[in-house]
Formats: sequence, C-alpha cells, structure tokens
Amino acid sequence: MSLADSTFADSLAQAVQATRSVTCVGLDPRKASLPPAITKDLVTSGAGSADAWAAAYTQFCTEIIDVVAGKVACVKPQVAFFEQLGPAGCIALGEVIRYARSKELLVIVDAKRNDIGSTAEAYADAYMGAASPWGGDSLTVSPYLGEDSLEPFVKVCDERNAGIFVLVKTSNPGGGFLQDRKTGDETVYQSVASLVRRLNETRLGKCGYGPVGAVVGATYPDQLAELRAAMPTSWILIPGFGAQGGGADDVKAGFDDSGLGAVVNNSRNIIFAHQRPEFKDRFQDGQWQDAVCAAVDEMNQQLRF
Repeated sequence: MSLADSTFADSLAQAVQATRSVTCVGLDPRKASLPPAITKDLVTSGAGSADAWAAAYTQFCTEIIDVVAGKVACVKPQVAFFEQLGPAGCIALGEVIRYARSKELLVIVDAKRNDIGSTAEAYADAYMGAASPWGGDSLTVSPYLGEDSLEPFVKVCDERNAGIFVLVKTSNPGGGFLQDRKTGDETVYQSVASLVRRLNETRLGKCGYGPVGAVVGATYPDQLAELRAAMPTSWILIPGFGAQGGGADDVKAGFDDSGLGAVVNNSRNIIFAHQRPEFKDRFQDGQWQDAVCAAVDEMNQQLRF
C-alpha cells in the first residue's frame, strides 16, 4: 500500500475499513517454533547456518503474509529476531518488508529505536517511508531520551507520510517501574501521552488521526481507556493480546465509536497457531498455513465489536 498520496493515519484507517480487521500480525520468527515443513531442509541446505535460517525466516514470514493479506490491515516484523542472525537476518528482514508491501499490507517495524540528534535522524531515515532502504511504513520508538529525541522521527513522518508508535504504557509487568512513577501530579506514562497528543495536534489526516501513535498494552485495560481519552488523535498499537493474556474485552476501550483508532497485535498465537492444542488435531504439519488462517479468522471475529 503506497503512502505517497495519503498520510499514514489515513492509510491505516483505509486498510482497517477495507479488511474489516483491526488485527496486526506480529512476525516474530523463532528457530524452535518454526513448523517442520519450513525447517526440514535446513540440514541439507547449510546445516543450520545463519544463511539457511535467514532463508527459513523469509519463507516462513512470506508464507504467513500470503495467508493474511486481505484479512488484516498490517503486519509487525520484530527486528530482534532477524538481527539475531546477523547480516543474513537483516537481508531477510528487508525481503519480508518488501514482500508485505507488495501484498498491500502496511508494515510497522518493531525496533523501538531512539537517540538524539544525527543518530535519531539516521534511525528515522533508515526505517520509515518511501525513501527508506528498509521501506517500513511506521516504526516503534522509545520516548525516554526526551522530546528532542522524537523530533527527528516526527520530521520524517511529515516528509514521507510515515508513522511512529511511541511507547506509552507497555504490556510487560515490569513497565510500571518507570512508566507508573509520579512526576509532579502525573505519572510518566501520562506525561508521555500529553507529549504524543501535542505532537499530533497540527498533523491530523482526513480520518481525524495523526502520524504519532502510541503503544498501550492490552494487559492494562483501565489505563488503555484512560489513554484513549488522553490521546484522541493517536492510533494505538495494542500488544499483549493472546499469549500474554489480553482478550477482546481488554482492548475494547482502545477504539473510537467508529471502530477505528487502534490495531491489536498478536504474534505467537497466530504465527505458531499450528502448536496450539485446539489446532493440532485439525491440521497436519504441512497445513501450518491453514492454522494461521484459522487463527486470524478467529481473532478477527473476536474483535468485531
């Protein structure tokens, strides 16, 4: 899906409406969890070398994309699993991003980047928009070096119709150590939410949302409701659904009255659906894509409020 003539926020709204889905499929390839149909040839094609695993990751992710294209609005490759393989994994990441975009899926690059000055500019230039060598549509970023560290990313959003998702209230149990601390009359996460809202004020697309989104976990439904109200013009990326314990009732508060404003990420419970007990009896090893399809259909149905 091209962002050349549309803002990221508008493109995401259009994709959600076209697919009738708020599901975001997380692409988190892990060696131990890949289906046997993908890994069976590794011994004969490099004995488990980084190049062989990178090829397996590319095959796995592109075959998932084949299944979910048209069923979901976006995918979210997790950079860490590709970087784990070194240079070969980085090449695989680029191939996966390009393939997803060729299938008209929006790509949220999950790299949680942040820095200051020219380093932040380099991260932003690397990952986002049409001129990016990676070609992602949006990027997850950390706000904890301050407002000036976000400005280079927002600048690229303006220049390339890209988007960012700022870590506001993450799904992990330990996130509260910093995010829940009080700074004066408000918590750190509330201060970050205020910054996100301000950065979006002059950047709204036709859908009423801007390019500066937020990450808010499904594992904190009360805070999700609070933050939906605090950031009314921000798309929210909601992790923590499925394997981390979040359910449909936990994410409802993330959406506006039109069913827009949020996408819900699910990684393990979709991409490794062939391992889930309820699917093991239904699908053989070679039918792992059918299990992915069934898991996506199940989640889409759960999230049609």
